[in-house]
Parts: sequence; structure tokens; C-alpha cells
Amino acid sequence: MSKIPAVQRIPTQPIAGMKPGTSGLRKRVTEFQSGNYLANFVQSVFNAVRPDGGFTGLTLVLGGDGRYFNDAAIQLVLKMAAANGFARVLVGANGILSTPAASNVIRKNKAFGGLILSASHNAGGPEGDFGIKFNAGNGGPAPEKLTDAMYAESQRINEFLTLDLPELDVSRPGAHRYGGMTVEVIDSVADYVQLMKQLFDFPALKAMFAGGFRLAFDAMHAVTGPYAHAIFEGELGAAPGTVHNGTPLKDFGGHHPDPNLVHAKALYDQMMAPGAPDLGAASDGDGDRNLIIGRDLFISPSDSLAMLAANAHLAPAYAGGIAGVARSMPTSGAVDRVAERLGVPCFETPTGWKFFGNLLDAGKITLCGEESAGTGSNHVREKDGIWAVLLWLTILCQRKQSAMQIAQEHWASYGRNYYTRHDYEEIDSTAAKKLMADLSAKIDAGLQLPKLKFADDFSYTDPVDGSVSKNQGLRVVFEDGSRIVYRLSGTGTTGSTLRVYIERYEADTSQHGLDTQAALADLIALAGKLAEIRERTDRERPDVIT
Repeated sequence: MSKIPAVQRIPTQPIAGMKPGTSGLRKRVTEFQSGNYLANFVQSVFNAVRPDGGFTGLTLVLGGDGRYFNDAAIQLVLKMAAANGFARVLVGANGILSTPAASNVIRKNKAFGGLILSASHNAGGPEGDFGIKFNAGNGGPAPEKLTDAMYAESQRINEFLTLDLPELDVSRPGAHRYGGMTVEVIDSVADYVQLMKQLFDFPALKAMFAGGFRLAFDAMHAVTGPYAHAIFEGELGAAPGTVHNGTPLKDFGGHHPDPNLVHAKALYDQMMAPGAPDLGAASDGDGDRNLIIGRDLFISPSDSLAMLAANAHLAPAYAGGIAGVARSMPTSGAVDRVAERLGVPCFETPTGWKFFGNLLDAGKITLCGEESAGTGSNHVREKDGIWAVLLWLTILCQRKQSAMQIAQEHWASYGRNYYTRHDYEEIDSTAAKKLMADLSAKIDAGLQLPKLKFADDFSYTDPVDGSVSKNQGLRVVFEDGSRIVYRLSGTGTTGSTLRVYIERYEADTSQHGLDTQAALADLIALAGKLAEIRERTDRERPDVIT
């Protein structure tokens, strides 16, 4: 047996700005590549989560979305995990694991936790973004108390631990001794496919495809390509070519792997054209978001969550009904009406998947989702793009209707929540913070608006552990349920992104065929006026409308 090299304690010093957001730490690749930046953060994570007895006997899961710098980061983390005393690391082959697949691997193997290397839907490449987050033993993102501890550690760090070891070949499944640690390179896809087969009736879906059903899935040259090929074209027998852009690339082919109507316009155009497939879908950089487009119909993420909740019983995993649902505060109230009819609770949480974790672990909810194209269930502790597509396929299979028919029947039964999100990206951070502060002051002073029900800054008390999260978004709510919500996003790396969410409920079926932007035109104008968006951001219009 070769001698285990001595642990190296490399002197370092704190680096400003390492405060994790709603989904970990995201910065430009160049920042992560500089000096000890990545090593500092990884050591800060290990210091923050280290049990009293250390990491002896514990397993860490490691993988990412394959973006630029993923391979180098994998090697650094392996050396540091060995130096910090982990017994075993499970790493996806070629360093690849989608975020929901990583959550599944953590849960299936009862791992201590995992490091997921991804900046999700952010652009990649040498000039793009990189990110890293810690998921706890339940498979979900670290709660705020842990991310706060990580940040505190990053502000007092004076050394990081590593081993002088050669790089490890992680291209093929197999076990290796690495220092005093075992590294198991695992198939990135197999465990996830097995989980999906437990949740859904694959033979029924395969028969649907054999009968001529057509799907167009855009993997956006991101992590879901291998999963989509294995499931849709492999297990379910969809025609070759069903999966578009299915090879993960370090720069996502020069595109932005965000499944919205701007960055997935080619898919949208395909679904609006004559002879379109029966369903169009896409997922993002790390595989946790989804886009659903029926023939001639974009289904908003808020509506998708409501429709999935209303029809979840059609899938074997949820045949016995659901315990409850949860949505992020900016997500439309469409799912609330479904929950009310089903007689189950509906929880309104801050933005960030970690807030759903306690509810899922406590068995209070079965389904959850966010307007930012993330939906999921209690099968993992992350949102899950492929899962959402499989549930939609199941609904189409069992109801034997088109997506358009399902949506129209849903709106006729529950009413329609017209809903849109306007994003102003990379605006000056100082100007963005002042905009929000001044708007908050207006709200505190009392807005004088016709039929205003209330206006506030949303706060949340967790019903499981009693923790309180304040300053989660400014809300302007009217008597008829219409809403305007303002938030600064925590997922960008340059400047600030102002997100404005606008919603109106319409019960009259004769008004359900309106263009969304037209239906919300007066609220859109009011939203801009209230916050003085054009004057304060120098933007004539949003960068992205969804």
C-alpha cells in the first residue's frame, strides 16, 4: 500500500463577498479561478458543517453540470475532501450529476451531504459563471443557518487543507483509493432512471410513444442531455432526434441555458408552427428547471404547478393523493385554488428551494414549485426538470387530451390567473437597492391606491422549526386578488436583477383567451410607475418577459 501523503495546511486569508445566495455561491469563472478563491470557499463549507467527531466514516457526494471549470473544481474538491477526513466520495462520471440526480444520490446512499458544482441557468464558458453549493443529508440545499455559518467561516479563514495527490481519472465508473479516502466514480444517470421508473408507469408512456406521440425536448447543451436520451429515447422509445442539443458542452454551445421564451425561442417557434409535436419541453443548466409548451400554448410555470397538482393522482407515485402543496410567494395563486378544492394545505414560502425542505421532510406537502420554472415533489429535495416533463407526459397519456384541452378545462374549472414576470438584468446594484428601499418607504408610509387590500414586505415563519425570514419581497395586493411583487434576485453574478411579478385572477371563461401582456397592461403600467423603474434603471423595457 502506498504511503498516504501528509495533510498540507496552506495559509490563506479571507476574501470578501463569499455570502451564498438562495442557491449557493455564484460568481464569474475568472473569480473562482483566481488565487485561493475556490479552496477558501470549500474549506469554509467544510468548517461550517463539520460534525463534532469530524468526517470520519462519512460520505460526500460530488458532481456538477459540466460547465467550464467543472473538471478542475472536481479535482480540487477531491483533494480537499481527502485532507479533511471524509471516508468516501461518490462522484458522477466525468464530474456530471444533475442537481436532482445529486439529491437522489445523497438520499439513496445516506450520505452526509454533497457539493454541487453549478451556476444553474446562468451562462457558462471561460467568461461565464460558475457556482457551488452544499446540500445536506436530506438531499436539499443548506438552510440559512448553515449558509450563514459558511459565510462567517469565510470571513475568518486562515488556512485550507489539501493533499499533494495526482489528478484522478473520473471518466469511468469504478472505485479508487485516494489518500486515505475511497472515491467511487458512479454512473451519472442510472440511479436517477431507476427512481423515475418507480414514480411513473413507463410501459404506459412507452405505448403512448409507440402510438405516434411526439415530444420535442431541448436539453440546451446542458446536463439533462444524457438523462433525456436515456429516458425519453431509450426507456420510452421516443424517436431519435426527440432530444435536441443533448450533448453537454462547457459553454452550453454559446447559448444561455435558461428555459424561458427568450433563450428557448427555437422550441417555442417549433411548438407554434403547423405540425408541431404534441409537447415541447426544456430544462436548464443543472437540470432542475423546466419549460412546458403545448401545441400553440405556452404553459406558465405557475399554471403548470397548479395543473400538475390537480392531476398528480394520475401518476402511480401520487395515486393516493397529496398531503399538501407549497409555492414561493411570487408564484401565482393558481395552485391555491387547487389545494382548496382538494382539501389540502397550501404554504406560501420565500423564494429558494431550501424553504420547501422542512415542509417536505415533515410530510406537510407532496408537491411544490416556483414561478421561475421549478417544480418538484417529495421524491428528492430539489426541483426536477425531467420529473416535471414525465408527470406532464403521464397526464397527457392518462387523460388522452392535448395540453391545450387540459389547460382550457383547468381554467374553466378553477379560473385563470393571468401572470407575468418582468426581469431587468444587470442593473446598477446601488440604484437597484435604492429603488427597493424607496419603494419600501412608500409602502410603510401607506400607499393610496384604489381597491388596495394591503402592501407589505413579505416575511415567513417556518411552520416546522419556527425560524423567521424577513424582507423577502415587496407586495402590493388588491381586493380582487391582483398583485404586484418586487424582488431583487440572488442568482446573478453581475449587478442586480430586478424581478417584477404581476398577476390578475379572471373567473369569466369568455376572458380566458386574452394575450397575457394585454390582460395585465394596466397593472404593468402601475408597477413601473410605483417603483419609477424607467427613471431609476434607465431601462425602457424589461430584458426578459416570461
